[in-house]
This record gives sequence, structure tokens and C-alpha cells, in this order.
Amino acid sequence: MWLELQIFGFRALWSPYYFLFVLILSALYFYFTGPGRKKGTEHPSAFQQVMFYSGMLLLYLVKGSPVDLLGHIMFTAHMTQMALYYLLFPILVIKGIPTWIWEQVLEAKGLRPLFNLLTKPLISLLLFNGLFSIYHMPSIFDFSKSSDLAHTIITTVILFTAFFMWISVFPPLEKMDRLSPIMKIGFIFANGVLITPACGLIIFAGSPLYETYSESGAWMQAMSLCVPANVLNDLASSLSGPSYFTPMPLVEDQQLGGIIMKITQEIIFGAVIAYVFFSWFNRERDTIDPLPDQATSET
Repeated sequence: MWLELQIFGFRALWSPYYFLFVLILSALYFYFTGPGRKKGTEHPSAFQQVMFYSGMLLLYLVKGSPVDLLGHIMFTAHMTQMALYYLLFPILVIKGIPTWIWEQVLEAKGLRPLFNLLTKPLISLLLFNGLFSIYHMPSIFDFSKSSDLAHTIITTVILFTAFFMWISVFPPLEKMDRLSPIMKIGFIFANGVLITPACGLIIFAGSPLYETYSESGAWMQAMSLCVPANVLNDLASSLSGPSYFTPMPLVEDQQLGGIIMKITQEIIFGAVIAYVFFSWFNRERDTIDPLPDQATSET
């Protein structure tokens, strides 16, 4: 398949403009947490820097590398992209940004009330899973792939709701820590339950759900989101759909995509549950009073 993808050219495969965007985000983080940080603020720890830069690397891999192009050809690649983009990337960024930056952001006029509302656990839980499920309804999904503006707005809004959802589990400030450890574990379980219907609809569908992958016109429109117009026009006569690049039937590709999404979600949620549980266990263990020394025997 890699050789076939070469026909789209370097720009479509590696998104140099998106690479520049990610590079600028990384440079801003380096400057504002390093040479440009205010006096009295802490330099991010090595762990925080690893988390943030790992998040930037992941962001480019899922949105700028050939994975993004593959996401317009195979539904399996699309669901892999969505799982990493919404369920892993926000965690890395939240854990990578120092608390003093969060405090400054929340001091912005009018932002704190909205932020406090959208990060309430129940609201963030329903908002993210609701929008994620609605996005994968065939009519909404096909619409989002028909316009670069619509695609950008829809996927970015869902990304923000993913951040709000994960802040309930990984609060960047102590005053935002609204859930006990056991409630956080329940919160993650609830996420797994609420995301299941969307995956189930995709996995058990007996026919192709999305015109983006099954209709040549809709597919070409979706490809225009990541392939330059002049390249796509030159190739239009020789390309009929995803079958040019993969022999996998559309229904099987669709079902595999749903399965990958569910499995990836379970792995990430399982890892987060383990992290929350062992952090809780270690904290409780450290607060237990040690047993008093046994009294020495009288001589």
C-alpha cells in the first residue's frame, strides 16, 4: 500500500504545514516554560516535558503523518486515529503543562465560569461521549468529510470536550479535583459504557454506513481535505475509491475499525484505572501510622 500512497506526493503524506504548526506549539512551550517564563514560576519537571513533547509527537503522527491520509482511505485507520487523538493525546498535554500556566489561563476574563461548567464530571462525561457518538452517525460523518471547515470545527470541538472529560480524572489544579479515586474509576467505567453504542453500531452493521468510503464522489471530496487539489485533479480519472489501495471489503474494514476503537479504548482506560488505583493505594499506605515498636522486655 505504501507504494500506492506515493502517488499523492510528499505534501499529502507528511503535511509540512501541520508539522510547522506542531513545531510552533513546541517552540512556544519551550520558550514560555524556559527562557521566557516569569520570575517565581517553576520550570517544568523532566516528566512534564516528556509528556508534553510526547503529546506533540503523537499529534503530528495522527494528524500530520500518512496516518491522516490513510484515515481517508480506510475506516480502520480513521478509528485508530480517533482513539489516539481523543483518548491519549489530551492526557499527555494535561500532564505536561505546569500548574502556573493553567492558573494564568483560567484568570482570563470570562473563561473561568465556562471552564468550571464544562469540566464538571457529569457534563464533561455526557458532552464528550454524546458528541463522539453523534459525529459517527453516517449523515454527520459524511457531512464533516465534505468540507475542510466543517471537518476542522467538528473534530476540534470534540477534542476540547475530550480535554474537559480527562480533566475530571487528571485535574491540573488541586481545587479542580472534584472526584475521589473510587469515583474516578467509576467515571472511567462510565466512559467505557457510553462509548460502546457507537462502536457497537459500527461493528455489527451489515452494510457500509459511510458514503465517504463507499461512494466515489464522496470519497474524492473527503480526499480533498488532505490532498492538494492539483494532485487530486490529475489522479481523479484513475481513482475510483479505497479499493484501489486495499483489497479489504468495506464492511470488514468498517467492522475492524469499530473493534480497534473499542480495544484501544479499553487499553487506555485500563491503564488509567491502574494508574488511579495504585496512586490511591500508595497515598493511603503512606498515611497509615506505623506500628509502634514492641516494648523492650524487662530485664
